[in-house]
Amino acid sequence: MTRTLTLTLLYLLGAGLAVHASVTSGQHDALGYALGFAALHALLLVAAIREWLAAEERRAIAAGAARLARLRARAEAEAEAIDGIARIELAAACCEMWWTSAGADHDAACGRDRWAA
Repeated sequence: MTRTLTLTLLYLLGAGLAVHASVTSGQHDALGYALGFAALHALLLVAAIREWLAAEERRAIAAGAARLARLRARAEAEAEAIDGIARIELAAACCEMWWTSAGADHDAACGRDRWAA
């Protein structure tokens, strides 16, 4: 931010000096110099605006990257919690048939014949 502000202020200072030089050249009937300084003024204004817009873009990209990092960290934490719940549920399952049928069926060798319907 400091670099952007410094560059923008220097560009604007240079543009102001170019305007002064252009006006002074025009007052002394040096039309070529006056037009040259006016063109320099325009270029320095464009440079100041470009620098300011580039800084805004960099700030937006940094904010987006920070938001994406927070979302990614939250998603990873939620995935770890879901994995933990799934591990607990799988450990409590009596057989694969019970797990895949949502508790409705059992394998004959699962040992929980009392749950079989």
